[in-house]
Amino acid sequence: MEEIAIRRLKSEEMTESLRLSQFAFQYSLTPEQVEERLKYFKAEHVWGYFINGRLAAKMAVYPMRTWLNGKRVEMGGVASVATWPEYRRQGMVGKLLRRGLEAMRENGQLVSFLHPFSFSFYRKFGWELYIEYKTYTLETSKLPAFADPGGHMETTSDIALLNRIYEAYAVGYNGMLMRDEAWWRRNLFESKPGIAAVYYNGEGVPAGYVYYQVRNFEMTVHDMAFLDEQARKGLWRFLANHDSMMKSVVMRAPVDDPLPFMLDDPKIKQEIVPYFMARIVDVQALLQQYPFVPGAKRQLLLEINDAHAAWNDGVFAVQIDEAGKASVERLEKGKLSSEAAFAGGGETKRIACGIGTLSAMLMGYMRPARLHALGRLNGSTEDVAIWEASLPVRTTFLADYF
Repeated sequence: MEEIAIRRLKSEEMTESLRLSQFAFQYSLTPEQVEERLKYFKAEHVWGYFINGRLAAKMAVYPMRTWLNGKRVEMGGVASVATWPEYRRQGMVGKLLRRGLEAMRENGQLVSFLHPFSFSFYRKFGWELYIEYKTYTLETSKLPAFADPGGHMETTSDIALLNRIYEAYAVGYNGMLMRDEAWWRRNLFESKPGIAAVYYNGEGVPAGYVYYQVRNFEMTVHDMAFLDEQARKGLWRFLANHDSMMKSVVMRAPVDDPLPFMLDDPKIKQEIVPYFMARIVDVQALLQQYPFVPGAKRQLLLEINDAHAAWNDGVFAVQIDEAGKASVERLEKGKLSSEAAFAGGGETKRIACGIGTLSAMLMGYMRPARLHALGRLNGSTEDVAIWEASLPVRTTFLADYF
């Protein structure tokens, strides 16, 4: 009889975990690189599915933080999901994901992000697309010709300075990662060689940065952040000064970025790329921390279907105060006798959807009215309108990868 165990890896099992990753994702590491990775990656962040003591499948869940409507939220980053071929299509990954959700909830991680090999696969487990980004390719002849905004540029290796600018920029989007010094070094400076330069405005205040590389006559902008339009223009003037070294610029931007509108000739190459997926780990806990739009008191009912996290599968009574803070009670499905007491004799607005739809909605990627029109959100037009007015409008974006 097979002995099956789902548990966190031990330190001595991390080498086997890396061996599985190299096989599944088709890359090779030297012994020195293996040692370097073992310094960064901790065994307690990796869950393994073991059969008779052998690692058959595995999944990493990294403790991270993100921003949601300006609020910092704990997030579980799912990555390195892999199975040896002789064990595939036996439901192991699904079991790992469900155990991972339990662990994330225990750790207070309210949402989870992942980069999917297949959107349809992870949708079955409640993750949903939450971000698209734009890629630009601009020939040097089409670079913006902005007037000099004043200020100056300085190259730098000061991570603390770069991170201050980054956080002031990132908080304006839903879904950006909080970075620490190790993240800057490992995921930017070491993995993407380049030069960092900071824009200082006319008052000498740092207001933007760009991290870029020029190679084979092409400039790749790895990372850019700016706190106002003056800084945006200063950064682009700096990039344009490299025109003798390059033929084109390639970069990534938020999906609502207005750069083409600002160009003399907006006929540039643009591509919209579906990117990461998000999932709510704990509906009740997230709603209680969620910053709703302030206004009149609202009483709402939210029915959620979640086949992989029983604590989310139910009806939630949501009361939002004038400041936009919610108190939430979970009710059992089919047991809504307390609804009248909750509503206080007044009218209570009710909508229903799956956990993936709710994730896209609360992340800000899809609005309630659009989801209702698409048949993904059930409820009357009036009920949906209450939710539409209660959720802040904010673009989703993610400048990183994990």
